[in-house]
Amino acid sequence: MIRLCLALLSLSIFPCLPAFSQQTGKARSLFAADYQKKTAAVLNKDSSVRWSIPIRDIHDAQWLPNGHWLLQTSFGEVQEVDSAGKNVWTYHPTPNPGVTKVEIHAFRRLSSGETMIAESGNAQLVFLDRDRNPSSKIKLQVKNPHPHRDTRLVRPTSKDTFLVCHEGDMALREYDRSGSVVWEYAIGSKAYSAVRLENGNTLIGTGDGHRVVEINPAKETVWEVKENDLPGVKLAWITMVARLPSGNTWIVNCHAGPENPQILEVTPDKQVVWSFKDFERFGNSLPVAVPLDE
Repeated sequence: MIRLCLALLSLSIFPCLPAFSQQTGKARSLFAADYQKKTAAVLNKDSSVRWSIPIRDIHDAQWLPNGHWLLQTSFGEVQEVDSAGKNVWTYHPTPNPGVTKVEIHAFRRLSSGETMIAESGNAQLVFLDRDRNPSSKIKLQVKNPHPHRDTRLVRPTSKDTFLVCHEGDMALREYDRSGSVVWEYAIGSKAYSAVRLENGNTLIGTGDGHRVVEINPAKETVWEVKENDLPGVKLAWITMVARLPSGNTWIVNCHAGPENPQILEVTPDKQVVWSFKDFERFGNSLPVAVPLDE
C-alpha cells in the first residue's frame, strides 16, 4: 500500500517527464537544436524542457556568462535571447554591393565584449562593439564563393586570431585581425568546426569526412575517431566538436539516422562514456549541441 501511494504521488508530482531522450552515462543538461523538427531547446538533466523556441535553420549557438544565448532561428540573423529564451537583440546582415544573398553560419561573443559574425556571401567577419555597432571587418579569402558555403563555424584563438572553416573550399584558414592568413590546412572535406586547443593543436569536425581529427601545428594527425571506430556507432556528418575539461571529446553526429546517437562523449582511447539520442523532439538534422554541466 505504501509503495502504491508513493508511486501515485510521484506521478502527481512528475506527470509530464518526457521519455523521449535516451542518455547513456551520467545525465547532463544541454542545449540542442534541429532544423528537421524545427526546434531549439535547453533540456534539464531529467530530459524535461527548460525552454524551447521554434526555428527554421541553425548552425551555431553560444551560452554566454550572463545566462543569455547567442543563436539563430534562420541563416538570415543572429539573436541574443535571455535565460528563458526571450529575444533581447537581433542582427540582420546587409549585402555588400554586387552581393545578392548573405547567410550567417557562425558567430561568437568574444572576451573583449565584441560580437563576431561570419557573413557568407559577403565573405567577411564583422565585429560589433559592446553597443552592438559595427566596428571592424576581416575580409575572407574564399576560392569557391557561395552564400551557403563560404563558411561554417568560426572560432577565436587565444592569440586573437580566427579559425574559419571554409566549407566550399574544404579548408581551414586562420586569420589575424589584419586579414592575413597565418595558417591553413586542406582538410579535403566539408569542414564544419575547428577549435584551437590549449596545447596548440587543432580539433576538427570534418563535416562529410565522417571523422573527428586532432592535428598539431605541423599539420600531423595526433588523434582521430573515424567513421566506424566506435562499436555500435556510425559517424556521419560531424558538426560541432569540443574538448571537455575532462579531456574527453564532445562530438555532434548529424544526419546519422535514428539507429545512432546524435551527440557523443568519447575518451582519448575512444570509449563512448556518454551519448544522447532523441528522435521525438529532435530529428536527423541536429547540428548544434552545447553541454551545460561542464
